[in-house]
Amino acid sequence: MDLVEVMREKKGITELPLMMLMTPGMGVRVTPKGGGGGGGGGGGKIEEKKVEKTAFDVKLDAFDAASKIKVIKEVRTFTSLGLKEAKDLVEKVPTVLKKGVTKEEAESIIAKMKVVGAKVSME
Repeated sequence: MDLVEVMREKKGITELPLMMLMTPGMGVRVTPKGGGGGGGGGGGKIEEKKVEKTAFDVKLDAFDAASKIKVIKEVRTFTSLGLKEAKDLVEKVPTVLKKGVTKEEAESIIAKMKVVGAKVSME
C-alpha cells in the first residue's frame, strides 16, 4: 500500500482507479456527486457548465401538397434513399429526415427544404 502511495505522488495521480477502490479488505469508497452527506441541505453550490449541442436532427413538420414531388426529390439529394423510401419517409409527416448532422449542414438542409415548400425544424 505504501508503494502505491509513493507511485501516486511521483506520477501526480490524485484519483485512484475504480479497480483500486474495490480491492478486498479495503471496502468501496464512493463519494456522491453532490458532495454532501445524508440528509441535511445547505452544502456548496455545484456549477454546471452548459454543454453546447453539436449534433442535430432535421425534422420535416409539414409541406404543401402541391410541392410533394419537389420535397421528395430534395429529400433524395441529402439522404441516400431511393425514390420509394424517400416517398414513404415524406408521407410519414412529421418525421426525422436526417439524424446527427452538424449545425451548418442542418441549416443548409432547412434552407433548401423551405425553398421547395416544406416546413422543417432542427432539434
